Amino acid sequence: MATIFTKIVNGEIPSYKIAEDDKFYAFLDINPLAKGHTLVIPKKEVDYIFDLDEQTYIGLQAFARKIAIALKKTIPCKKVGVAVLGLEVPHAHIHLIPMQSEQDINFANPKKKFSPAEFEEIVKLVKSEL
Repeated sequence: MATIFTKIVNGEIPSYKIAEDDKFYAFLDINPLAKGHTLVIPKKEVDYIFDLDEQTYIGLQAFARKIAIALKKTIPCKKVGVAVLGLEVPHAHIHLIPMQSEQDINFANPKKKFSPAEFEEIVKLVKSEL
């Protein structure tokens, strides 16, 4: 059975897409810890990030780097934090989270709420730097 992320890639579930190529997909987290919180995934459905073949793993990191650079240019933050947890969705993914402090990347924090229009504006801003 396909994961929620595979359904997003296949267009079965809508997402706020930041970027996509033939192997990777980046989209805004709909329960973000911060404005611009983005998920970056391989289109290939693999549960554990370290089970990805080396080429896909390196490609995922390079794709995430491009997104993080665009986030840093468009979302006011000190740095873009990176987290790989992978327990909630059995599909390898990287969280990119614009941060003012390390506390901003605490997954126990309350999630931020944005309207669809606000999510779309974030997408537009970040895409403008890609």
